[in-house]
Amino acid sequence: MDHAAPRPRSRRDWIVDSILFAVAVAGGIGVLASTDHPGGAWLALDLALGAVACMSLWVRRRYPLALALAVMPVASLTVSASIASAILLFSLAVHRPARQAVPVGVLHAAGTFAYAAIYPDPREGYWMSVVFALLVAGVLVGWGMWVRARRELVAELRDRAERAEAEQALRVDRARLGERERIAREMHDVLAHRLSLLSLHAGALEYRPDAPGEDVARAAGVIRDNAHRALEELRAVIGALRDAEASDPEPPQPTLADLPRLVQESVDA
Repeated sequence: MDHAAPRPRSRRDWIVDSILFAVAVAGGIGVLASTDHPGGAWLALDLALGAVACMSLWVRRRYPLALALAVMPVASLTVSASIASAILLFSLAVHRPARQAVPVGVLHAAGTFAYAAIYPDPREGYWMSVVFALLVAGVLVGWGMWVRARRELVAELRDRAERAEAEQALRVDRARLGERERIAREMHDVLAHRLSLLSLHAGALEYRPDAPGEDVARAAGVIRDNAHRALEELRAVIGALRDAEASDPEPPQPTLADLPRLVQESVDA
């Protein structure tokens, strides 16, 4: 059973269909002109059926099997539909699997026996005409199957490349996340050490408020130096944990005014 194509007709489809329609019309007229046709009402019927067969090329992608089966008996009895029928047979082999294309190709080849009998060619003879038509049908089906296999191979390779690219991006993201976590853990330990030193020296000053001025100055210098380093390391931790792709605005960096709060949070933790 044929299925309607979901995608709209592209510019390339319009160009290809226009070319195939022109080839079918011109080819049908050319074959008709070179054939000893009975004429009369039969000729008018031949032209009418040939026109319908050529028009069906515009929807060949939607209904390749139905059109190939419908036009096949017409092509066996008429001349002007021969080229359109060949194009439909090729399209069937391109858009449908071999289990559909091959039997229809066999039926199409069987119709050449009737065609050669109705329109004999005195130059080639009956059997030569039949053999030639059989070869053409086989070439059309084989060519169409090759085009279908090539398209499927290209689509499979493209899908594999997209999956490999997505997996590679996922591995890179995981590695980046693991590296950020490792850096964050290391910096967390260093930052905890700095804050512990701050707490220790601050406690010493609180415990010995009567310490000599030189010791107080030395302790204050240690506190200031470690506070500066702690802030730098805190910025490094925040930078390691920040997602480079996040769209949220970045939080403000801590300053010296935030030092008492950070120390208290470290002690409480």
